[in-house]
Amino acid sequence: MTSTTLPSAAQIPPPARKEPLERTRHGDTVVDDYEWLRNKESAEVVQYLKAENDYTDAVTADQEELRKQIFTEIKDRTQETDLSVPSRKKGWWYYGRTEEGKQYGINCRVAALGTGDAATDWTPPVIEPGKSVPGEQILLDGNLEAEGKPFFSLGGLAVTEDGNLLAYAQDNSGDERFTLRFKNLQTGDLLEDTVEGVFYGVAFSPDGRCIFYTVVDDAWRPYQVRSHVLGTDVSEDVVVYQEDDVAMWTGFELSADRQQLVIVIGCSEYSECRVLDLTDPNAVLLTLLSRDERVLYEADPLTIDGRRHYVLTHNRDAMNSMVSIVDESEFGKPLAEQVWRTVMAHDDAVKVNGTAVTSTHVAVSVRRDTLERVQVLPLEGLGTDTQSLPAEPDFEEDLYTANLADAEFDSPVIRLSYTSFFTPPRVYDYVLATGELALRKETEVRGGYRPEDYVAERQWATAADGTKIPLSVLRRADLAQDGSNPGLVYGYGSYEISMDPAFGIPRLSLLDRGFVFVIAHIRGGGEMGRSWYDAGKKLNKKNTFTDFVDATTWLADSGWVSPDRIAAMGGSAGGLLMGAVVNLAPEKYQAIVAQVPFVDALTTILDPDLPLSALEWEEWGNPIADSEVYQYMKEYTPYENIQAVNYPRIAAVTSFNDTRVFYVEPAKWVARLREITTGSEPIVLKTEMDGGHGGASGRYEKWKDVAWDYAFIADALNAR
Repeated sequence: MTSTTLPSAAQIPPPARKEPLERTRHGDTVVDDYEWLRNKESAEVVQYLKAENDYTDAVTADQEELRKQIFTEIKDRTQETDLSVPSRKKGWWYYGRTEEGKQYGINCRVAALGTGDAATDWTPPVIEPGKSVPGEQILLDGNLEAEGKPFFSLGGLAVTEDGNLLAYAQDNSGDERFTLRFKNLQTGDLLEDTVEGVFYGVAFSPDGRCIFYTVVDDAWRPYQVRSHVLGTDVSEDVVVYQEDDVAMWTGFELSADRQQLVIVIGCSEYSECRVLDLTDPNAVLLTLLSRDERVLYEADPLTIDGRRHYVLTHNRDAMNSMVSIVDESEFGKPLAEQVWRTVMAHDDAVKVNGTAVTSTHVAVSVRRDTLERVQVLPLEGLGTDTQSLPAEPDFEEDLYTANLADAEFDSPVIRLSYTSFFTPPRVYDYVLATGELALRKETEVRGGYRPEDYVAERQWATAADGTKIPLSVLRRADLAQDGSNPGLVYGYGSYEISMDPAFGIPRLSLLDRGFVFVIAHIRGGGEMGRSWYDAGKKLNKKNTFTDFVDATTWLADSGWVSPDRIAAMGGSAGGLLMGAVVNLAPEKYQAIVAQVPFVDALTTILDPDLPLSALEWEEWGNPIADSEVYQYMKEYTPYENIQAVNYPRIAAVTSFNDTRVFYVEPAKWVARLREITTGSEPIVLKTEMDGGHGGASGRYEKWKDVAWDYAFIADALNAR
């Protein structure tokens, strides 16, 4: 707190009563005083969370003006009335737009004209923000859908091949269970069909008669792929596939040519693909490569010379994955006898992330030197001695991200998204025949933004075991290296997820206040290939936390910041990271913001009936069956390792309806921190009572959330 006055009654944290509960595993008994907070239906729990919100409001009341300033800065830099670059699908151009003052996006389309010239027909129409579009059809207005509802989020949109029907999945509570509805785009009327409780992702069959969707089980694990025939009762829906292994996740997609349903069952270490021929009403699911082979792979179907093939991205004898092409007939043989032709060989320095196919080319997403980029190969000669060398679009910056955004099967172009830390998002069309890049849009940033006013650098911290940890260091170009500035270290470090270069308007508000913003690419993420991930998971997980502390030490010693003006931030598994590092090195941080933090991971994973718990075994290990994993996790799990030390200022930010990290984890953590800390800095819990894992819905509400987090940090570091 910046005030020197005595706290008022409102600034005294609400008492959390104790109700001891014993847990015994592997001969180890733990007493948990705050597990009673898990009872979401309890009026006492709800009242307690609201009292915590009142306390947080009181303690941070003097930050309100700063929050308003940061929110206004975000708003003033954002082109509020804007639209995406139209994408062509069959006879329509589809795009989304936003309007000033409105929380949610609007999904639209206009008819595409066919001239017979491919270059002309696949050049998107120029649509200007704020100007009416002749012939525009609004498919779905999120603002109208959200009226009178506490929360609004879309979990999927799909349009039939003939363009006549829209399917959309809508969540109005934040629990990520969606209601699937259907709209006749010719009349604007809703169909009577309604499917409750679906998960992310929906797709129509090629004939538009049925819709495929996913369902989760009681543990929130996607385990069924179902099909609903329009005009029939939901009770008649067919289970196309059901996965009973509680440690496996199930999803699906349609093949690029819309001829096959591809069901993917997997975990982080191996997978299985099953395909269904949608052109044959008597077809049954075909398993490509069984999970028993313990290969992690994905499959993109395509037809070559009239025969069905599959482009596989796989880790068979290839830690960083490689690409092969396999004739469908090969999968009927034992694996050792199958012929797989190499498309892209394994490379220790290149991680292959996946592929997408068109009627003429294969696009491959790869990661080299920590950065994601796209390479393109023609289908002609694929997997043979006549295969062409891959082409890669060339960009000028050193730190950037280039992703495949869209690859329509019949299109002569693929769409790329490009961004860097200080280049606003760009959309390019890459012409497959020539390799030409056509810039379609660069997101406008208002308020006099100039990229040259900022600098992004790659630096390296040294871990205790000698490992070099890549850092992205962001600052204003005119910042003095005088050892006086505030610093913020951000990290994640789990699930092989990479913190890639990306532009962010809110971050400018911190940089303009003199912050040095460091993104620590710690082990457990995917920035340096599969081995980087493996070195930060299961019984190597502690590397993630010590890497982050070592990154903080680098910043403290860099000459850019004052060592007593450093804060840290992370969310979800990055929130676990926050809890772990503040236990390891509380003296290094002046403030911590832990967003939807997974801080009671051991309790959660020990209960396989809790949402997603069993799926976590591949990331952290199974503490139920393995005593070594149990002991290892107990040594780092934040809730288990709170000490009698001076903890810094801490904010735990969560959502009441979060189904991925329950609100109870940060609630328990905060209560125990307050009980044990020997310090006097405030430790607060902020619960969004109508939000999900991503917080509140609506762009303005999200900006307010970001402004709250940043104001908390800026205030703690006297960088208002």
